[in-house]
Amino acid sequence: MFVMELTYTAPIEAVEEQMDAHIAWLDGYYASGVFLASGRKVPRDGGIILAGGVSRAEIERIAEEDPFTVAGVCGYRITEFIATKTSSDLAPVREAPGA
Repeated sequence: MFVMELTYTAPIEAVEEQMDAHIAWLDGYYASGVFLASGRKVPRDGGIILAGGVSRAEIERIAEEDPFTVAGVCGYRITEFIATKTSSDLAPVREAPGA
């Protein structure tokens, strides 16, 4: 599983210009089952996406195609972790240690 942390690198007005395209991009990965949760950070200097079911290389490719990345208004920090314990709703994405 991955924590994808976005940090804005441009003024919020430039981020807002890309928001509709970014939401459409998010919706596509929710529909495919890759994205599990997302939202704005507080304070609003970026966002967080929880993702799973793909490789590190694939998640990096996905981040590169985010309209925010393409427009140069954010940078990504991607952290991989093993989700050994989850809520029952997230049971399908649980992983065994050492997986």
